[in-house]
Parts: sequence; C-alpha cells; structure tokens
Amino acid sequence: MNKVEKIIEHAERHCQAHGVRLTPKRKQVLSGLLLSEKALSAYELVDYCKTVFDARIPAMSVYRILDFLQAEHLVHKLNLAHKYVACAHICCEHQHDVPQFLICAQCYRVKEIKVSPTTIVELQHDAEQAGFHLPNPQLEINCLCENCTDKKT
Repeated sequence: MNKVEKIIEHAERHCQAHGVRLTPKRKQVLSGLLLSEKALSAYELVDYCKTVFDARIPAMSVYRILDFLQAEHLVHKLNLAHKYVACAHICCEHQHDVPQFLICAQCYRVKEIKVSPTTIVELQHDAEQAGFHLPNPQLEINCLCENCTDKKT
C-alpha cells in the first residue's frame, strides 16, 4: 500500500468515526489533492478526475465534495488563490493548530507551517485595536518558492 492509499484509508476511518462516508468520488478528489505538489482549483480537479479515473464529475459536485472534505478537516481552502490543498496533518491524531500557508504566487506550490499560538493571539488583538474582527485566523502569505525564485535569477 502506497502513502496516498494509507492516507485515504485513514481519512475513511476518520469519516466513519464521524458518521459520514468517504465515497469513491470524494476519494478521487482527495487523492488529486494529495498527489498534487500545488494547490488546485475545483476545475483542475474536474480535469484530474477525468484524466486519471475516467470519471466525469461536474464542477458543482466537486465544489460540494470540497465543502465536505473541508468540513471534515481533510482539506483547506486557500482564499487568496481560490484553490484547495490537502491538510498536511490528515493522519495526525492530536489537536491541530490554526493552519498557516505559504503560497507561491507563481506556481501555487503550498507549504503548511506552524505559527505560534501567541502570534495568533497578538494578530487578533492587533486587529481588534484597529477596529476589525478576525473571524478566521488562518494566515495565507503570498511568497515565491525556491524553484520560482531561482528561475527569476
């Protein structure tokens, strides 16, 4: 059994424990995100499922699947990029920190990183001091990955 199959199996057990099913189409979409080295849009996942599984999944169905996977904490939506990534901690049993992402603005490669909880508290405080409320402390930072930085030099 390869790494992706093990992660899918773990995700399936996770869903069963929550009283929901990881259907074949949900598995296909999740595998696309697990195998990708970059964030993918719903339409890119439609193409992936068609190419790899010969499965025609309408874009609206992919969006519903992504909503489900996000609700189960198996994927993350990147609001800045309008794309999705598999959670880097699907197989972890411990409580997860608020997800923080470095997103390459050129190739959409994504790295999920850990940020100190005190940093999040400070950001929330600073936002409140500025008259704003931070409803979702997920941070998304536009960057350039090493590969894209090397291409510019």
